[in-house]
Amino acid sequence: MGGLIQTFFITWVLFCSINISFSRFGAQAASINPNYKEALAKSLLFFQGQRSGRLPPSQQITWRSHSGLSDGRLANVDLSGGYYDAGDNVKFNLPMAFTTTMLSWSTLEYGKRLGPQLPNARAAIRWATDYLLKCATATPGKIYVGVGDPNADHRCWERPEDMDTVRSVYSVSPSNPGSDVAGEMAAALAAASLVFRSSDRQYAGLLLRTARKVLQFALQYRGAYSDRLGSSVCPFYCSYSGYKDELLWGAAWLFRATNEVQYYNIIKSLGADDQPDLFSWDNKYSGAHVLLSRRALVNNDKNFQQYKQEAENFMCKILPNSPYSTTQYTQGGLMYKLPQDNLQYVTSISFLLTTYAKYMKSTKTPYTFNCGSQVVNANSLISVDYILGVNPIRMSYMVGYGPNFPRRIHHRGSSLPSKTSHPQAIGCSGGFEPFYSSSNPNPNILTGAIVGGPNQNDGFPDDRSDYSHSEPATYINAAIVGPLAYFAGALRS
Repeated sequence: MGGLIQTFFITWVLFCSINISFSRFGAQAASINPNYKEALAKSLLFFQGQRSGRLPPSQQITWRSHSGLSDGRLANVDLSGGYYDAGDNVKFNLPMAFTTTMLSWSTLEYGKRLGPQLPNARAAIRWATDYLLKCATATPGKIYVGVGDPNADHRCWERPEDMDTVRSVYSVSPSNPGSDVAGEMAAALAAASLVFRSSDRQYAGLLLRTARKVLQFALQYRGAYSDRLGSSVCPFYCSYSGYKDELLWGAAWLFRATNEVQYYNIIKSLGADDQPDLFSWDNKYSGAHVLLSRRALVNNDKNFQQYKQEAENFMCKILPNSPYSTTQYTQGGLMYKLPQDNLQYVTSISFLLTTYAKYMKSTKTPYTFNCGSQVVNANSLISVDYILGVNPIRMSYMVGYGPNFPRRIHHRGSSLPSKTSHPQAIGCSGGFEPFYSSSNPNPNILTGAIVGGPNQNDGFPDDRSDYSHSEPATYINAAIVGPLAYFAGALRS
């Protein structure tokens, strides 16, 4: 258990520390003993439930079957595969690519601690990168960035296997640029190339070559994709933060993958950065700062001191006792950023803090930094237990984990009977009655899915129609894989 205490103090605030759990929730909380290996395995299994395309014989979530096999046909290309982003049946490349980047980063940083889950992590990444490669290479001079009309899809409640809504194909091009989505796709492909470098060098080479071309496209033809695609991506996945953060993020990942000075020069040419107090599929600044800070801490490269300072400034905005904190917490100890899908920020920021702690521990001498008068070091107890049930209502926010978890998640495939039990097609409006409006638990368990999470009072209504709290998403899960691997690996060691 010694490994559990050799990490970063400030991650405590994200999931509610064991010490606080004991004092606030008493013996009930003490009786909950999270199984990190189980949670890690389920967090990766979730991605099988989000698969689009032709499912392999190894598919373990068996209530899902083939779907979206004709995706791309309207553009005369094959765009089958990839992931549905959340509880709907649309494929949006901006969050999908971010999901892929975070899965890859988790595997790079915590691969040894993934243990027997390493092949499953690689499989989850490859399901996405196979699709992203199609999007990037199917048509010269064009990058496909989404499939499925979100407005038509959101008017329906039907299984992905039954989709009868238009599968519109969306793309960016020199005349209709999308530096944000292209920059994120470049980051995903470059990060994944590092994952496969030791196990499949040919595939890794293809990923890296494609990442180079996609980033060059993003840099040469600048503009936000949501400015061009409008209601096809907004308000669902608008690029609210602009595209400079994705250019920085993409260049940072290509620099890590190649160590080539051209990418360092791109990073420097982008100029001063924003310094937000969150990290998400939309805003990558903090992630890029932590990624680049690795060069300063691990490699002692003085050229990257700026990013180390920016990473620490970010963390000082998270610490509850920091004089620079801009972060709220619930009574139960959970970081609370925004009302909708709050756990996406909890998991993604947790990843950054845990990973920065890892970099801090790599220094030859003990490394600390200050938030005002507060000294932050890498030797304090943390926990990922809030999400796994150590909270005021003892609710696990991971579906299928623990005795008490969300049963009525906002997810079409989970809430509708499977093809096996109900072989007849369920049309666009056929799923609303009696399934969507039912108070019964969903018939299919989307094992491992992490939902949007509790409200600011630590409450959770478990209401299918309350999508802001009950909808899972790939990018929520992708970010927790690393922290869970850390704990699961610590228990193995």
